[in-house]
Amino acid sequence: MCGIIGIIGDKPVTQRLLGGLKRLEYRGYDSAGIAVIETDATGAKLSRRRAEGKIHNLEERLKQSPVDGILGIAHTRWATHGQANETNAHPHFAGRVAVVHNGIIENFMALRAELQEKREFVTQTDTEVVAHLIDDAMKSGLSAQEAFTKTLKRLEGAFAICVIIDGIDEHLFVARRGSPLAIGIGEGENFVGSDAIALNTLSNDIIYLEEGDWAVLKTDNIQIFNADDKPVTRETVRVSGSMAAAEKGNYRHFMLKEINEQAETVSHTLTHYVDAFHMRVKSPEQLQVPELDFSAVQRLSLMACGTAFYAASVAKYWFEQLAKLPVDLDIASELRYRQPVLAKDTLALAVSQSGETADTLAALRHCQKLGLKTAALINVSTSTMARIVDFSLPLNAGPEIGVASTKAFTSQLTALLALAISAGVQRGHISPKAEHELVTALTQVPRQITQALALEPQIEELALELSKSRNAFYLGRGVHYPLAMEGALKLKEISYIQAEGYAAGELKHGPIALIEEGIPVIGIAPLDALFDKTISNLEEVATRGAKILLITDAQGAKKAENLKGERLICPPTHLHTAPIIYAIPIQLLAYHTAIHLGTDVDQPRNLAKSVTVE
Repeated sequence: MCGIIGIIGDKPVTQRLLGGLKRLEYRGYDSAGIAVIETDATGAKLSRRRAEGKIHNLEERLKQSPVDGILGIAHTRWATHGQANETNAHPHFAGRVAVVHNGIIENFMALRAELQEKREFVTQTDTEVVAHLIDDAMKSGLSAQEAFTKTLKRLEGAFAICVIIDGIDEHLFVARRGSPLAIGIGEGENFVGSDAIALNTLSNDIIYLEEGDWAVLKTDNIQIFNADDKPVTRETVRVSGSMAAAEKGNYRHFMLKEINEQAETVSHTLTHYVDAFHMRVKSPEQLQVPELDFSAVQRLSLMACGTAFYAASVAKYWFEQLAKLPVDLDIASELRYRQPVLAKDTLALAVSQSGETADTLAALRHCQKLGLKTAALINVSTSTMARIVDFSLPLNAGPEIGVASTKAFTSQLTALLALAISAGVQRGHISPKAEHELVTALTQVPRQITQALALEPQIEELALELSKSRNAFYLGRGVHYPLAMEGALKLKEISYIQAEGYAAGELKHGPIALIEEGIPVIGIAPLDALFDKTISNLEEVATRGAKILLITDAQGAKKAENLKGERLICPPTHLHTAPIIYAIPIQLLAYHTAIHLGTDVDQPRNLAKSVTVE
C-alpha cells in the first residue's frame, strides 16, 4: 500500500508534492521519491530525486540537490518487489517515461522476459516493466496516450498508476484498477492522489475514479475514460470539514470504504510476508523474527475472538493441511478456563485487529505462565500484544474504523495462509514447486478481490429480499465452514437479523428442524472436493422451502444448475485462497441488508471496535 501524488500546474510543484507525501506516509515509508519535468536554460528535461527510508531523507536530498518544475509525480513506498533501497524506489524511469505505482502487477515477470532482450532493467520491481512497455510502444510509433492505453491492457493485477513523459509536459496520465485514485480539481492546475488526504490543502473538489478508469490530466482539462476506453463523466465531490470526512471519500460508510479497500490492503499484507519477485514466502529472518522456527514447533495453539476467531478457524485447516502441524483452536475467553494441557514445544499464536482485546491478552499471558513461546498477528504495531509476545507479526491493513471487521479479516487470512505456507516449507512438506504455485495464487488475490467487488449491484438486489427475513442460515464445508460462521456474524452485527453458520454436513443433525418456507440459506461452495456434498445439503433444505443463495464459481454454478435459487458467481480461485475471495460477497451482503433496514452500519448497537474488558 504505497502513496501516490501528482500535480500538473502553472507554478512549482516540488514542495507541494512533498507535503502530499507527508500526508501519505502512513501508506509506506521504505523509500520515497519525486520526478518532475524541469525547465532551465537548456530546455525541459525529466529529473528525479529518490531516497531510502522516510520522507525526511528525501527532503534532505532535495536540499542538497534541488529540482523543480510545474509537472511532477511523487511516491512513498512500502516495498513489494525488491529490497527497500534507493535503486528500487519510485519513480521508475525507462527512456522518456517516469512511473509511480501502487499495487501488484501479477504478470510482470512474463512481460519482463519478453522485453529483456531489447530493454535494460535496473531494478527488481514490478513497476519498472510498466515504464518500459510505455516507452517501447512510443518507440514503435504510437502516441503517448496510445502507448499508455496499450500498456494498461497488458497488465494483470490490482494497481494505481501515474505517468509523466519527457517532452510531453502538458499531460499527466493516470489509471486505477483495484487500488484507489482520486483527482483534485484546481484553478489552472489539477492533481491526483491515492486518496483525498493526499490532496488536502491542494483541492476541495475531488473526483474519485471508478474501477478500470484511466484519465489524462492537463492544466485546464481532465478527460476520463472507462475500462472500455469510452469517455465518461464522474461526479465531483466537494470535500470539506474534518479529515475523517475526507477519509471516508465518496463512500456512504467507513465499512463500505474498507470493503472496497481490500485489494489494496491485502496487497500491503502480502508485501510483508511474500517475496513476489522470486515467488517465495519470506523467511523468518526476512520477517525480522529469526527465532520463529516452525520446524521446532510440535503443536500450534490458535486463539482469538469474534471475526479474528473465524480467521484462525480457517487457518487451522491450512496449517494442518499444508504444514502437517497439529492445531488447537480456542475462543480466547475460554482458553484458560478449560485448563488446556499445552506442551512446551507448542507455539501460542493470537490473532487480533487491535492487539488490545482483553480476553485474548489474558489467554496469551496464561500461555506465557505455562512457559510457551507466544506470537501475535495484529494490525496495531504499538499495541499491548505486540509488546508482550516473543514474535509480533503485523497485518499492515491500515486503520479500520467500521466496528464490523472487513479488511482486517481478509488481511488476517492472507497473513495466516502465508505463515502456513512458511511452516510447510520449514517442516519439509511443501516443495519449491508447490511453494511457487501457492505464492503465485496469493499474488493473484488482489485482482480476484476486485472482480468479486464487481458483484455489488447484484448483491444489493439480493440483500433487499434478505432484509425481509428475521432469520438466516449460512452453510459451508471445509475452510468454508468458518466462513459461513463469519457470514452469519456479519449479518447479526450490523443488520440485527438472527443468523447461524453451520458445517453443511451438520444440518441434518438438528438445525434442519428450523428450516421452513422462505427462510434464506446462503451456501458458500466453490467447486472443490466437497462441492457435491454441500450441494446435496442445500438440496435438502430447498425441498423444505428454503430460499437458496449459492455463492460459487462459474464451474460450480454450471454443475449445480438444477439447484433452485439465486447464484453469486465469484472469480475462479486456488483451493487455498478461496476463503479470502469469498469473504467479499458475504461482507457486501451483510452491508446492503443493513442499509435496507436502516441500521447504523459503522457503529452497530451494543458493540465496540476493541473489547478491552473481559
